[in-house]
Amino acid sequence: MFVNYLTLNEIFRGFHIQRWNDRIRPMDLIEIDKHSHKMLIAYILAKYEENNTPINWSNLILFGIFEMFRRIAISDIKSPIYAEITKRPEVFVKLNEFVFNKYSSIFDEPILLDEFHKFLFNTNNEVSFELRLLNAAHVYASIWEFKIIENANPGNYQIEKIRKELDNRMSPYSDLIGIQKLSDPFPIKHFVDLFGYLRFQYRWAQLPRVPKTSVLGHSLLVAIISYLFARQNNACPRRLYNDFFGGLFHDLPEAVTRDIISPVKTSSPELDELIKNLEQELAIAEIYPLLEPSWIEEIKYFTIDEFKNKIVENGSVKVINTVEEMNSLFNDEMYNPYDGSLIRAADHLAAFLEVWNSCNAGIRTDEMSTAAHNIKEKYTGKKYGEVEFRKIYEHFKNPC
Repeated sequence: MFVNYLTLNEIFRGFHIQRWNDRIRPMDLIEIDKHSHKMLIAYILAKYEENNTPINWSNLILFGIFEMFRRIAISDIKSPIYAEITKRPEVFVKLNEFVFNKYSSIFDEPILLDEFHKFLFNTNNEVSFELRLLNAAHVYASIWEFKIIENANPGNYQIEKIRKELDNRMSPYSDLIGIQKLSDPFPIKHFVDLFGYLRFQYRWAQLPRVPKTSVLGHSLLVAIISYLFARQNNACPRRLYNDFFGGLFHDLPEAVTRDIISPVKTSSPELDELIKNLEQELAIAEIYPLLEPSWIEEIKYFTIDEFKNKIVENGSVKVINTVEEMNSLFNDEMYNPYDGSLIRAADHLAAFLEVWNSCNAGIRTDEMSTAAHNIKEKYTGKKYGEVEFRKIYEHFKNPC
């Protein structure tokens, strides 16, 4: 299984890891939020470059996920120390051996473990273009966070030093079109800011919960689970791309509407329809103008009817009823396949993890207990293609 109890718990650890925790912060800066922002930035950088350079999107996604796992495993090591370690190959190998040994008992799928090994131990010492884009996105996301820290620490004597270090780390990527765009007040810079603001929106905001999870971090959790579901279904590269970025962008409209909880959205069909219409109106007014025109149709594909299985046939979007039908008939690049039902299932699983972990930590409410029970009951008997949800949920003994 690509998705199992141990893997899900390891991803969720990203919500517990604090960044910049030796500085005054106006808010908590969380590891998984940073990686979510990083993957959005990597998407933008790759989009700008793909007109001139072929992009292996499967590698970009997979390497981004693996790098997050590595960062979770070594979260106690500060970034400057980690940077020094990477400069010493013999020490870096030992660190990666530690990381690999940790995940060898967590990843169920041998192919995933083999891919992780190849990622960690690149014996050819090659830095692929996709890794270069991810590294640039990582630094830019760090700079974005630093601006928050800088404002909260105006008199700190180390601030100028940190700024210079980050600028030096960004300098090797100044040839990238996307970095040039993000360095000037182009609209795409505002899109990165808008997506980043999702880290300030907390889910389940009306309930006491541990840990607090942001819409930004939740989006990456959904994206990774969706990607792993797609791997379980032996998805073609375009389907993997759509399921990952569909998961990452599925809550993008909330950047302009805020997080409206499901009970409110679904309290009546009329209200649900009204909210969807308002989301699209606001997207047209506030989101699409920030994008390159050639990207807008793809973002619409990810955010309109985002929980329906879709393909593109003869230039038109067509809804597909089941994942099984997608697997057997449309698992091909030419159809631009998108598993909305798997993204929805990933969204529900992410919500389950959010309430289950809080209950497990001793912070529970009747609303959380009901939500955890209902989600588990909804999926326990379901199978979407090769994804058997019983095997996922049965390991989560309900503490709620």
